[in-house]
Amino acid sequence: MEITAIESVPVEIPLAEPVSFSNRTLTARDHAITFVRTADGREGVGYSLGYEGAHLISQAVESLLEPMLVGEDPRDTERLWREMYDGTVQIGRSGLLLRAISTVDIALWDLKAKIAEQPLYKLLGGHADAVPSYASGGYYRDDKGHEGLREEMRRYVDEGHDVVKMKVGRRSLEAEADRVAAVREEIGDERTLLLDANGAWSSATEAIRNCRAFEPYDPYFIEEPVMIDSTEAMTAVNDAISYPVATGELEGPRYDFERLYSDGAATILQPDATVCGGITEWLKIAHHAAALDVPIAPHYNWNLHASLVGSIENALWVEYFYRDMDVKVFDDIVEAPLRPDDGMISLPEEPGHGVRLDEGAIERFRYER
Repeated sequence: MEITAIESVPVEIPLAEPVSFSNRTLTARDHAITFVRTADGREGVGYSLGYEGAHLISQAVESLLEPMLVGEDPRDTERLWREMYDGTVQIGRSGLLLRAISTVDIALWDLKAKIAEQPLYKLLGGHADAVPSYASGGYYRDDKGHEGLREEMRRYVDEGHDVVKMKVGRRSLEAEADRVAAVREEIGDERTLLLDANGAWSSATEAIRNCRAFEPYDPYFIEEPVMIDSTEAMTAVNDAISYPVATGELEGPRYDFERLYSDGAATILQPDATVCGGITEWLKIAHHAAALDVPIAPHYNWNLHASLVGSIENALWVEYFYRDMDVKVFDDIVEAPLRPDDGMISLPEEPGHGVRLDEGAIERFRYER
């Protein structure tokens, strides 16, 4: 059982129209897709969102990581993770290189579960065979006013979601408070409302003023109120408002999450296995959090994260985006994407993580730079 080749392919899927969050406008979504292949013909797949750098992630996989892993046993996920991380630590530790490691590690776990002939969530612990999801949206578009926002949230409720998330932070405090009020009125008092600022506010003072304006509408959490590296500011916000701060979608390995929580910067952690170092590292973060009774609510990538959430006891929800909202579009290259039924996502029972990709779609959206 040995690795013979690793290939990584960048893809870019255009959006039908531009979409914005607090501090950025997007016209396409790019991903790096990594394939790990073995001598007996098996293949595992991993991937990560590229934020216009998917081609660089793929180059890092093939130029830096493949030479380390060819000839190795793909089942040795602990050892191989450490070799990849330590072997690139002088130029890595987080960011692009950790995303490259993430894609390889996810592919290794896909292989490992296939070799064991088990669904990934069973191999990892098997806590649940279906997991709760929340509908994520509330992005900004030029022609989308309060009524458009209300219609979007009404659709999520009609789909059976009791938890929804919306973007905040792009407009003035008064305008954002009006948006939050409109959504709370639309979904009713009995449902859970999540807010996501994507690091919109430049200081703790500004963030606290905005977050306090939302308090009458009973948010469950505010995600990334300030930039993720402003740990002291994030701690000040978490201490000052009546609902918790959640963060983690752009964080690196376990060490970053330990500091976030121990410094008081976040009460809810949101590791993304495609960002933090793969499944190997995601599990370390989640299990350490469990020892402290800290809840986990991973970012994006529901096709993968559903199985991870189904393997642990301290998870809240999986984040889900409806494809027709034209925000997250990776499902365009997934053969059988997971979809919630009355808010619950049933986990794939096939060996591996169950994320089978459409080779034709990959070729259609493949790009070189």
